[in-house]
Amino acid sequence: MKGKTIAELKVGDSAFVEKTIAEGDVYLYAGITGDLNPAHVNKVEAENGIFKRQVAHGMLTAGLISAVLGMYLPGPGTIYLGQNLKFTAPVYFGDTIRATATVTELREEKNICILSTICTNQDGKTVIEGAATVKPPKE
Repeated sequence: MKGKTIAELKVGDSAFVEKTIAEGDVYLYAGITGDLNPAHVNKVEAENGIFKRQVAHGMLTAGLISAVLGMYLPGPGTIYLGQNLKFTAPVYFGDTIRATATVTELREEKNICILSTICTNQDGKTVIEGAATVKPPKE
């Protein structure tokens, strides 16, 4: 399985993945990373916090962008070089997130692809926006 090479990509190409964020996903992520912030893992504390209920880790949600890049666009063999992110809204347990990546620039001489990245919830609200820099697989 191999992703698209720089020669196979064009500005405007787009792909997405969707996932419903379950409570178990948040607890697994907390255990893996050690991020046990009460906003994520303590119902009582979260209810007294800014969002009034538990929220998913921002980086858990951002990880869906990695899935798009590594599996679909450009796909397997892609090397992630960088990512900027702006977290614009919380993600709650049960939200269905769509992570979309769209090619915005190709630097063929350096085998680099820039993609806009956006995550939206089931209501179409943007929860993350940013841009990724990747090296697509070589031929």
